[in-house]
Amino acid sequence: MVGYDAFLLVSFGGPEGPGDVIPFLRNVTAGRNIPDDRLEQVAGHYRHFGGVSPINQQCRDLIAAIEKDFAARGVTLPVYWGNRNWDPYLADTMAEMARAGVRRALALVTSGFSSFSSCRQYRDDIEAARRAAGDGAPQVDKIRQFFNHPGYIGSFAAAAAAAAASLPAGAEDYELIFTAHSIPLSMAAASGPSGGAYQAQLAETARLVAAEIGCTRPWHLAYSSRSGPPAQPWLEPDISDLLRQLAGDGARAAVVVPIGFISDHLEVKFDLDVEAAQTAGELGLAFARASTPGTDPQFVSMITDLVCERLDGTAPLSLGTLGAGPDSCPAGCCGAAPSRPAASGAAAAARTAAGL
Repeated sequence: MVGYDAFLLVSFGGPEGPGDVIPFLRNVTAGRNIPDDRLEQVAGHYRHFGGVSPINQQCRDLIAAIEKDFAARGVTLPVYWGNRNWDPYLADTMAEMARAGVRRALALVTSGFSSFSSCRQYRDDIEAARRAAGDGAPQVDKIRQFFNHPGYIGSFAAAAAAAAASLPAGAEDYELIFTAHSIPLSMAAASGPSGGAYQAQLAETARLVAAEIGCTRPWHLAYSSRSGPPAQPWLEPDISDLLRQLAGDGARAAVVVPIGFISDHLEVKFDLDVEAAQTAGELGLAFARASTPGTDPQFVSMITDLVCERLDGTAPLSLGTLGAGPDSCPAGCCGAAPSRPAASGAAAAARTAAGL
């Protein structure tokens, strides 16, 4: 087995105060020549929550839970954390690891699905951080996708059941809606080794969660955070559009399960807890949103399972028909970065800033 001497959590990062918002968005949109007045339009999402994205604190909480689970299961790897767009920056963390003598690390990125934004871009950023750290930078192996791991499915199933139980009396016949981050159709078509993996993996996660909670009715898969120019097609339906359609068909309640996200960061809280909840209220729909895994023990144990697969050859765990993902991504997997017109870059950045 390959020897590892560190674990690295890689996330997107987010502002932690009002003064961080514009500098953070400049980082996200670097190279796109987005003027500050456009960024100011996007910053409103962050300022709605005091200029603080929850994602960094959620990473700190997750790291504490991982370290505790590692200790309980005899995993002795030190835990590091690096972000793509905010402090602690990935390049700084890579340099810190090099100074500490780390030679090979296992990295978990904060998305369990295949696409350019949720997988390959993280891999590219890891390599860029290694180059920035220079000689002595550790080799970093990314942990496989985990969309169908029993711990991921079990965590969402428990949260979905709890959300359904929170609905008011008389709303038992609810619509079950799974949500994920929308991406351009071109990106979706290129996801995975042979294309189309993002949607297929989301559908499999949704199917497994629905089965776990005993849902025998048809369920729905919708998307949030669509951005970019109208002429550029993205995955649909949008969650609010679907709510309107279901209400028009006579639905009285909806349970929304954000299977595409591992934590309740700003995007989930704004796009679902603010926008989608407001739409449901206007339609007279009872609305409940399931929590994301966060530090749920099933999810944290899953992370240790994934590490043990690489440390000692523990058999990979997966549910359903798609099987466990490969330990390394094939060359060319998930395509290249999609092009975006500069005018839409700020909106796209804000929408992806806490999600993928």
